Amino acid sequence: MRKLPAHRTMYFFTVSLLFLEIWFKIGTDQNINWNELLLSFFFMSASSILLYGIVRLLNARKQFAAFLILLAFFTLIYCSQFLYYRTFHMYYSWYSFSEAGQIFPFWREIFTIGLQQAIWLWIFFLPVVLFILYRNWLFTPFYMRLRSFAKLLVLSGLFFSAALAQIHLDKKGEFSFYHLYYLEHHPQLAVERLGLLTAMRLDIQRQWTGWSPQREPVHQHSPAPSQKKQASPDKKKPRSNKSEQNQVLDIDFQQLMDRETNEEIIELHRYFANEPPTKTNAYTGMFKDYNLILITAEAFSHLAIHPEITPTLHKLATEGFQFTEFYTPIWEVSTSDGEYVALTGLLPKSGVWSFQESSHIYLPFTLGNQLRKLGYTTKAYHNHTYDYYGRHLSHPNIGYDYKGLGNGLNVTETWPESDVEMMELTVSEYVDKEPFHAYYMTVSGHLLYTFTGNYIAYKNKELVDHLPYSEEAKAYLATQIELDRALEYLLNELEKAGVLDRTLIAISSDHYPYGLDKKTIDELAGHEVEENFELYRNAFIVYASGMDPVRIDKPASSLDILPTLSNLLGLEYDSRLLMGRDILSDAPPLVVFLNRSFITDKGKFNAETGEFIPHDGVQVDDEYIEQIKASVADKFYYSRKILETDYYSTLNLQ
Repeated sequence: MRKLPAHRTMYFFTVSLLFLEIWFKIGTDQNINWNELLLSFFFMSASSILLYGIVRLLNARKQFAAFLILLAFFTLIYCSQFLYYRTFHMYYSWYSFSEAGQIFPFWREIFTIGLQQAIWLWIFFLPVVLFILYRNWLFTPFYMRLRSFAKLLVLSGLFFSAALAQIHLDKKGEFSFYHLYYLEHHPQLAVERLGLLTAMRLDIQRQWTGWSPQREPVHQHSPAPSQKKQASPDKKKPRSNKSEQNQVLDIDFQQLMDRETNEEIIELHRYFANEPPTKTNAYTGMFKDYNLILITAEAFSHLAIHPEITPTLHKLATEGFQFTEFYTPIWEVSTSDGEYVALTGLLPKSGVWSFQESSHIYLPFTLGNQLRKLGYTTKAYHNHTYDYYGRHLSHPNIGYDYKGLGNGLNVTETWPESDVEMMELTVSEYVDKEPFHAYYMTVSGHLLYTFTGNYIAYKNKELVDHLPYSEEAKAYLATQIELDRALEYLLNELEKAGVLDRTLIAISSDHYPYGLDKKTIDELAGHEVEENFELYRNAFIVYASGMDPVRIDKPASSLDILPTLSNLLGLEYDSRLLMGRDILSDAPPLVVFLNRSFITDKGKFNAETGEFIPHDGVQVDDEYIEQIKASVADKFYYSRKILETDYYSTLNLQ
């Protein structure tokens, strides 16, 4: 009879883990789904019973400490993921955890958010507190015999088997239990559907074993080009292009397949050989031989464009190309993945820092590599720590002489650092070395948006004090004023050097300003912003002095930046080998989001609800929806394979 009350520890441990999971779901804005909670309960019961049995084999004096350490360990995991989500609106992976030292510069932001969320964090620790206070009732030390441990091992196996049975009963759909557990590596969705601890276990297993998802090599052709006309002002004057040609390189995929023995590479050859290319169009080569300034602006948003507050941004946005349906989806590694998508035209691989990993592979289509091959001076700059996210590895690999804070760019170490100062220190390095291409990753727009913890917001506070907005909204706009003034300086220097009229400027964001409270985003937008699609709407600025404004109403995203700029510059590239498409071509639009939602010219598909919302007057059948879903899955899968296999190096493009 003495062993029965001792099992209270096991019951308490299981209930505590379930409590942590439920509190975590509430705190990270997840929907409570009882089927998902049941699956978490089965997995947690299996783990709790197993751990309980192992601890009971220890010396009696060590048992209480072991239980307390285990409970505190799991609590810290939930707390750290909660804080990470509150800061970056994502969950960290094991790969990110192994690079945790790079998060240290953001300790002020995380600490501030921790203070703001103190009540949530205290409640996470409630099981630990109860275990200490009621230790005499919950915990009775005794030595467990191996026979008793074997019984617990069987019981643990039964709960684990129940979890697997539930997984096998849910096989339908890309995000079913079965697909997330066995076939897909999608840490964000796995956290929501399988539970945090199971998702992290799978992530660690797959990192350690080098696991890669498998996909049937069934290729889905893209839909036929849309006949919908693009709206644009009458004074649009693109270059004449009478004969349309496929934007492809001379690649004999059949010959490559005949010579290849690696089945993965053969599958990739087959996929790209069947991909329909985009064609040249009226905008092809419109800015051939121009210099190029490309900027990824930290947390930039179309909500920050204002004729009085940010006049330079307003000028560039209204006097160049106006992409009215442009989106900047957020990815798992926020800023770095945002850069990766825009600069490589590929989707990031889940669970790793794709840009850092790409430093080991050949990427011939990045603008740095394409333009350097043509004799351009190619420079890249970042006004924060030079090796953050491994940029000192990735950026030289994509064709740039790279400088950041700590390896040659001597900006003043504030938090965040000044975009204006970065421009002042760098423009002279390339402006007289035509043709040139400079790439900037800015930092002045970084969270948190307060006047006490953000140097740039404080610096520009007087310029926004008069605005009828909340403190957070004004602080955010103050950070964007720094970007605006950096651009003003850039334009002035280009004009002084006499090269403004032959320089193309392109600006996009790494992600939407997720450091803002949703209510603040609604405030700046002037209405309640829809969260699955509209939240990611943004601006893509493409401007050249003296050009006639061009309005493009076609849905597009940051994945399309590389092929679009390559087309405008008249570069020779193979459109089949990128996951994005030239926005200015007649290729059908496809905007892809992390959760596998998508937008086409026919409507929007919400992957979380499974609902397709057609545009007014448009009718689609289930076959069309399934075709696009397969195309989206292909883009994620083959982007990953390019990164894993160094695929481009097999094409003999050098």
